[in-house]
Amino acid sequence: MTQQVPFLDLAAQSAEIAEEVLPTWRVQFESANFVGGPEVAAFEREFADYIGVDHVIGVSNGTDALELAFRATGVEAGDEVIMPANTFIATAEAVSRIGAVPVFVDVDSDCLLIDAGAVEAAVTERTRAIAPVHLYGQTAAVESLAPIADKHGLVIIEDAAQSQGASSHAGRAGALGRVAATSFYPGKNLGAAGDAGAVLTDDAAIAAVVRNMAAHGSSVKYVHDRIGMNARLDAVQATVLRAKLRRLEGWNSARRAAAVRYGMLLGDIDGVETPRTREGNIDVWHLYVVQLDERDRVAEALTAAGIGVGIHYPTPVHLTAAYAGLGYREGQFPVAEAAAARILSLPMFPHLTEEQQVLVADALRQAVGHGG
Repeated sequence: MTQQVPFLDLAAQSAEIAEEVLPTWRVQFESANFVGGPEVAAFEREFADYIGVDHVIGVSNGTDALELAFRATGVEAGDEVIMPANTFIATAEAVSRIGAVPVFVDVDSDCLLIDAGAVEAAVTERTRAIAPVHLYGQTAAVESLAPIADKHGLVIIEDAAQSQGASSHAGRAGALGRVAATSFYPGKNLGAAGDAGAVLTDDAAIAAVVRNMAAHGSSVKYVHDRIGMNARLDAVQATVLRAKLRRLEGWNSARRAAAVRYGMLLGDIDGVETPRTREGNIDVWHLYVVQLDERDRVAEALTAAGIGVGIHYPTPVHLTAAYAGLGYREGQFPVAEAAAARILSLPMFPHLTEEQQVLVADALRQAVGHGG
């Protein structure tokens, strides 16, 4: 069947910025100024102002941003980093690439964000950092983690890949810990035309180390202070990000309006649990995730009806084959594991129309009603 409602419509975003971006791209191609340069510097300043931090370092992708953030704050081989089991694997992967050890904990049952009580219980003498994940566009309770970090001498490193523009009563996501990493993968609220990411911090020393490491450990050409990596942001992506950043508040507002409409359209469907927002949070709805029984059957029915859906994420990271060697077992993190079998992401993007949402709701109502 022809798809009636896509899960994500990136073409609409691209069309909105095309006339603004294409002339700058033409100049870049004519000058061959592709890596670094004024567009990258301008984006870094503008994004820093938007989030409310002193320093932004644009990098190649969100996973590299996480690794650089961990390295710059002193995470080394053998150290432990506590993170939620309900996250994309990149959060753990960045730790593993250093030779450090991801330590998973469960999430709260309301919003599926990292559980502060579980974090406290997981701290050992090898723990170096806590990595809260601002999942689905919500802000994790960093203010509840700060006393734990202070008590044990730990650093808080935010994974803000899904939360550009989100905030809590404590502040904006990306400006709550010692350092943060974010992703500008095309499907993010602020997405590039390829891959990109950034590290955010108020700490000038950390910013300098990140910038140095991201350029082969070099601040002066052919002078290498440390073993680094090639993780620089290119100017072509910075141009797209600057244009989209100017629209981000409007696009996030559109996502919030769509979330309100979903709440009204889905509220009377028995067996469908709509997402909750943590008190004090202003969510940017990177994803709109419902929970329901017989998730796989319902997802298949929606797909057959032309409705794009996703599952974020079908397997908690501690149960993936990649991390089998850490010895975690099924049942260890019951909230994350139970949610993994019930979560379903519905279409959510700034240009989603009310008519499309009605189609989604009608298809979901029919799919749920045919269970049993």
